[in-house]
Amino acid sequence: MALENLVNQVNPGSDYEDYGGETNYWANAYSWEPKKQHQFIMTIQDIPAYLIKTAAKPTLSNGEITLDHMNVQRYVKGKSVWSTMAITLYDPIVPSAAQSVMAWVRDHHESATGRDGYSSIYKREIVLNQLSPLGEIIEEWRLKGAFITESNFGTLDWGAEEVVTIDLTLRFDWAFHSF
Repeated sequence: MALENLVNQVNPGSDYEDYGGETNYWANAYSWEPKKQHQFIMTIQDIPAYLIKTAAKPTLSNGEITLDHMNVQRYVKGKSVWSTMAITLYDPIVPSAAQSVMAWVRDHHESATGRDGYSSIYKREIVLNQLSPLGEIIEEWRLKGAFITESNFGTLDWGAEEVVTIDLTLRFDWAFHSF
């Protein structure tokens, strides 16, 4: 059944402009441009932006506090926690992403000596910009206090025809969104 017939069944005598509660539904339905997953740039100190293949966007979870009162429970928001973020890097021969990542890892912990670094050294600010089709910044995330919680330097396989990538899991203190 055509949409026009459905609209007229629900609201006899109505026209398309009244559908959905918007005054100009049909004109607006095709006037927007979606954000595309492949149009982004992520900036991390000492890691070239063009090596970053994939990046998750930030995720926030709000805890809850239960308030018991006689026979009922009420809830209020508890602590806000930013989840870890996964990113994947290409690992070319030059510039070596593995070398850049290991330099950052050594700021966290030096395996040869067992020394841990200060958070003021290993924590970084990361900027994730989502771009328009013309390359304009349409959304920006600033991740404060980011550090590596897990680094996976890839897989080697004689039967594979893929490039080597590095997977990182990052933890950050908080994120700021603009635009």
